[in-house]
Amino acid sequence: MTPILEVCVGSVQSALAAKQGGAARVELCAALEIGGITPSAGLMRAVRQVEGLKMHVLIRPRGGDFLYDKAEVVTMTHDIEQARLYGADGVVIGALRTDGLIDMDVCRQLADAASGMSITFHRAFDMCKDPLRAIQELRELGCHRLLTSGQAPTALQGLPLLQKLTAMQTGVSIMPGCGVKSSNVAEIISGCGAREVHASARRSFPSAMSYQPASVKMGNPDQDEFARYETDASEVSAIVHQLSQFSIA
Repeated sequence: MTPILEVCVGSVQSALAAKQGGAARVELCAALEIGGITPSAGLMRAVRQVEGLKMHVLIRPRGGDFLYDKAEVVTMTHDIEQARLYGADGVVIGALRTDGLIDMDVCRQLADAASGMSITFHRAFDMCKDPLRAIQELRELGCHRLLTSGQAPTALQGLPLLQKLTAMQTGVSIMPGCGVKSSNVAEIISGCGAREVHASARRSFPSAMSYQPASVKMGNPDQDEFARYETDASEVSAIVHQLSQFSIA
């Protein structure tokens, strides 16, 4: 099979660009600048209307660590219900304990709430203490895939662990993500034999605002309030082209 591309998107515009570039699936998030949190119900509904594109929804109530209290777990189970209501094909979950191991109790609650949907374990894995134990636990939870950089700053740097995880043949699909580009995706796929890959494929787009006051900032004082990052259809297309050269058994 030819490896498929999942694109991380935070808007309808980005979802349309992902489709235009030939992506098979989107991971729908909000606040990508902090690693992503659960998107609004309105955004789920709007992106679901993009035909020919599978939609997985990130279930993460806030930025920061992956240690969640009872109220946050309740929030995440409700968000899974919302994702199901708005037609998500799958959800993206994850939780850790204070000692850096997978929080099996919390993840089991989330997996049970997502029964019948495709389940991805997100990059909380890259913060976990024991990756070889963790991948076995993800199999126990019934996760279909793992999004990971191989516990490294980028997937390219994490190839040694990605190779090891793929070779274990746990039944959990290993999906490399973080720093994946058209310029390196072939090396990543060649190195670990992944059947799917995750990329943001974003670039900066200027604002159409003609009036742009420079004295007011909405958040980060170093952030350009009049530029936004959206999926670049041409980069998606370039990654898909690279993937089309492979046939993974």
